Amino acid sequence: MKRKIRAVIRGAGELGSAVARRLWLAGFEVIALDRPEPTAIRREVCLANCIYTGKMKLEEIPASKADNLLQTKQLLQRGILPVLVDPKGEFLKRLKPQILVDARMTKKNLGTSIKDAPIVIGLGPGFEAGKDVHYVIETNREHNLGRVMRSGKAEENTGIPGEIKGFSSQRLLRTPKKGIFESNKKIGDFISKGQIVGWVNGFPIKAGIEGVLRGILRSGLEVNKNGKLGDIDPRGVKSYCFTISDKANAVAGGVLEAVLTSLSKDKF
Repeated sequence: MKRKIRAVIRGAGELGSAVARRLWLAGFEVIALDRPEPTAIRREVCLANCIYTGKMKLEEIPASKADNLLQTKQLLQRGILPVLVDPKGEFLKRLKPQILVDARMTKKNLGTSIKDAPIVIGLGPGFEAGKDVHYVIETNREHNLGRVMRSGKAEENTGIPGEIKGFSSQRLLRTPKKGIFESNKKIGDFISKGQIVGWVNGFPIKAGIEGVLRGILRSGLEVNKNGKLGDIDPRGVKSYCFTISDKANAVAGGVLEAVLTSLSKDKF
């Protein structure tokens, strides 16, 4: 397949990766950008993991870290989705995307402009459709999840994780102190309630529920107080650890809807 329309995704966490996958499968040329030390939790479904591992498969899509724009071009020619370290978006002017998606999930606009590309899309709170970006995609796990907004803003972040089998905040692992996180657990491991999952500067981090470890921060990274370290899925289905979530898929569908709506109106 010859891919002609280029999309750049800023932020290669789970939502950004789900968007990248959906657009790639729809035939777009996709490039992902992230920080030099991303702190993704659901690493098996986050393109940001390439920055540490060099390459990965996001479900059925091969992806690889690119060190420069020449490598980016070569990877695309081989049918591999490139991931670039570019926290400030310095490559954007040279990449010249027709579609730009800000998926950094910072809950505020860090400088994305509606003039950055013919189609600019912001995920979640922090953007105003029609002003900062052309479209905003709702990310709150409620009735409007994945809805495309052509004006206005997304709902404010509640800070409360979505429920799975009646568990919400209990399924997340957080640190009570700042420090370096270490763990010998792997994504997909079964965890018992009260089990030590890792340590922050030697302080033990224990599971609040039992289930399968759906995500965990990479060992050796520094975390701030109350920082997210992991995610336990009480459903206990190991395969869910390696596939994109329902929420991320809904958001990705919203992005594709916005893009196709623009294309149908001959926006270019």
